[in-house]
Amino acid sequence: MQGKIIKGIAGFYYVHDGHSRIYECKAKGIFRNQNKKPLVGDNVVFDVLDETSGTGNIRELLPRTNELIRPASANVDQALVIFALKEPDPNYHLLDRFLVMMEERGVPSNICFSKEDLTSEEERQEIMDHYASAGYTVLSISSKEGRGLDAVRELLRGKTTVLAGPSGVGKSTLLNTLVPDADMEIGSVSEKIKRGRHTTRHAEIFLVEEDTFVMDTPGFSSVYPASVEASDLRHYFPEFAEHEGQCRFQGCVHVNEPGCSVKTAVAEGRIHRSRYENYVVLYEELKQQRRY
Repeated sequence: MQGKIIKGIAGFYYVHDGHSRIYECKAKGIFRNQNKKPLVGDNVVFDVLDETSGTGNIRELLPRTNELIRPASANVDQALVIFALKEPDPNYHLLDRFLVMMEERGVPSNICFSKEDLTSEEERQEIMDHYASAGYTVLSISSKEGRGLDAVRELLRGKTTVLAGPSGVGKSTLLNTLVPDADMEIGSVSEKIKRGRHTTRHAEIFLVEEDTFVMDTPGFSSVYPASVEASDLRHYFPEFAEHEGQCRFQGCVHVNEPGCSVKTAVAEGRIHRSRYENYVVLYEELKQQRRY
């Protein structure tokens, strides 16, 4: 049979058959010999050992389209990054770091601002334009009032999407709205490992509808894209792309060089100033990191 790993913990991998059944599987020793480790999101071939108890063995990992380090996962089509408009106020520095991490891994990111009922339309639009102008798809929702949820479902349809965001922004509320029986779906998993979904620090996947999966991840409070070189950082800010080759100096990193097209765009309001300032802070951090 084929399925998708939706959770991995304590040496067990929980494989969804794509319909209605979750199997508790072990990975064959051959993976250790090949230095391969199954990841949440992996599509696998597995043998059913006992249909009644729902146990099996994973015998083949199917080819991955991509692999993320944080959260440790595979075959992610896109990210939906969730930040609140209020309570707490959005931390743009943290958001920009996460977007860089996804850009570096080649995973398209979308941004969802929650708790829109706590802001005025003008305030909300200003925050959304902040990232829409950088080329990202930006949505806003109010889970409390049920607004914007159809647009989220449409964005997710037919894809595997990693949901990410800091604690307290309504990520769990959105997940429970998208997958009302999420707790029931992994009930058997929780019973076997004696831990509920709200106490785990591992990523897990839920089936929303046919061919549509969402991956829940622990809330993050810090993100550091350590694998990015300072000189390459500019390539992970999409709004900089149209200015490549237009600066006075070839290979301009858009920080201290004169005649920089990006800095001109910032001064003229064509690139959001806080995005640029966060770029400079992260550039300097990455530059210092390489010295030691």
